[in-house]
Amino acid sequence: MKVEGKDATPARLAASLIEVDEAGEGQRIDNFLVARLKGVPKSHVYRILRSGEVRVNSGRVEASRRLAIGDRIRIPPIRVAEREAGDAPAPALELPVLFEDEYILAVDKPAGLAVHGGSGIAHGAIERLRAGRPQAKFLELVHRLDRETSGVLLLAKKRSALTALHEDLRERSMDKRYLAAVAGRVRDDKRRVKVALRKYSTGEGERRVAVDEREGQEAETIFRRLARNDEFSLLEAELLTGRTHQIRVHLAHIGHPILGDEKYGDFALNKALRKRGLRRMFLHAAELSFVHPATGERVTVRSPLPPELEAFRRAALGEAAPS
Repeated sequence: MKVEGKDATPARLAASLIEVDEAGEGQRIDNFLVARLKGVPKSHVYRILRSGEVRVNSGRVEASRRLAIGDRIRIPPIRVAEREAGDAPAPALELPVLFEDEYILAVDKPAGLAVHGGSGIAHGAIERLRAGRPQAKFLELVHRLDRETSGVLLLAKKRSALTALHEDLRERSMDKRYLAAVAGRVRDDKRRVKVALRKYSTGEGERRVAVDEREGQEAETIFRRLARNDEFSLLEAELLTGRTHQIRVHLAHIGHPILGDEKYGDFALNKALRKRGLRRMFLHAAELSFVHPATGERVTVRSPLPPELEAFRRAALGEAAPS
């Protein structure tokens, strides 16, 4: 992205002219501007689009206009929020690489790291990975993992790859498998849970998900039992849809909440588990299989259980034979 124009002051962004490169190709102009005009309310972005102050190739455009390489965008002078004390660029981060080529990057995300900034989180994995790869012209998340979930995180290094992989997600041709340890003795070898889910916010602004067959979105998960004892069970979860907190809410709904889940779990049990060494949620994105966007070949990326989960599994379930 090439930018021409005067330097911005702390409180005002000068008029600028941006030439779209591969990173912006195919994006809607409204999404493009929201991502780049940090500190500018979305309502103001849409106002300057409606008023015609934003020009693409010298002409007015609708918010839904898709950008092409070489498009020249004129952005008018805009007031932005003052940088807060302590606000700093994202610190660079490198995560263990599970697979990489010129189109895609798969990394092993640890628990406790949000995938992107927002909601009180200054910088997530995507911002920090970009900071650690300043030469990368394009790097975007293909999907998301909860902050508390570890495992395979897939990113696209070209917009064409991102578009193709998002199409795979829509067509449900991407195979996502998770490992979850849950409370109780799961009876069925295999169970398909198809229960609609609805997102909402608590009075404190915390994002939550509830079962709601009337107003919720379709959500479907297949669970396969791998091991169990009288206390716990180890399951593989196959996501057929990708709703927020889907595995966590589906398991809580059927009476087998994930161990260590602080939102939907058994809080008394979680407190007891911390004394037994489990201080995080036992949910791990273990395997991701997809069609390569360039070669058309099937790619499978795997992440082993992190040491803290493997240690708990051995101690709590290691002697339990699959049954």
